[in-house]
Amino acid sequence: MTKTILITGASSGFGLMLANNLHHKGFNVIGTSREPNKYQDKVGFKLLRLDIADESSIEEFTKQLFETVSQLDVLVNSAGYMLTGIAEETPSNVGKKQFETNFWGTVNLTNSILPYFRKQRSGQIITVSSIMGLIGLPNKSIYTASKHALEGYFKSLRFELSQFNIKVNMVQPMWAKTNLGANTISSNGDIPDYQQYKKQVDAYIKKSMAEGEEPETVVKVIEKLIDTKSSKFRNPVGKMSKMILFLNNYAYSMFEGAIHKSVKTAK
Repeated sequence: MTKTILITGASSGFGLMLANNLHHKGFNVIGTSREPNKYQDKVGFKLLRLDIADESSIEEFTKQLFETVSQLDVLVNSAGYMLTGIAEETPSNVGKKQFETNFWGTVNLTNSILPYFRKQRSGQIITVSSIMGLIGLPNKSIYTASKHALEGYFKSLRFELSQFNIKVNMVQPMWAKTNLGANTISSNGDIPDYQQYKKQVDAYIKKSMAEGEEPETVVKVIEKLIDTKSSKFRNPVGKMSKMILFLNNYAYSMFEGAIHKSVKTAK
């Protein structure tokens, strides 16, 4: 049976590349975009309207989705954007908008799909995160915090969904040559003490992204997860990400094993 795969943010970046690849491989692909009519004629897969920062949009989208398909096999959370700015210069209302999309938008959409996955007793949730979900970088404090939040949320969700045969995976690139830079919003602070530092950070990040992984590398990791239905939670992309996760994974795997054992033996 052909798998049906839902990909958010499928009109650009990793989402678009992944959707095109899977569509050409014969999967039933449904993508989302805030402006599907603008892109539908340019792609071969179905695009539905979704603004993940808007709860009413998620509710309407979910209803439309399951009027379109009878079964969903994979959800790929790819939608999001990057907020840059020195922490002290970033107003809370700007930071909250970042969380409304990157964190709450992803969480709310996932939760809207879960009743269908539970009913099926199967499903796979793949979320495109970042190695910044484990480390911090300057001039990206709120973006980094949103990725840390996603990591924590899906770590916990994974325990809860294992009983329903629902897999939870995170994909964690470090630097990649994608259009994320074009989808970046700056907090535009103007504290003089930070001006020179910001120039140095911007130069470092620009160089790192130019030397980063090709977007195809990220897409291949996601495709492999779909093909194998892997239960591996963390899936780094690139040497830097793999090194960081190597240092992190040993301690977490011990903790995870202890939690599983404790829950099963609890009375």
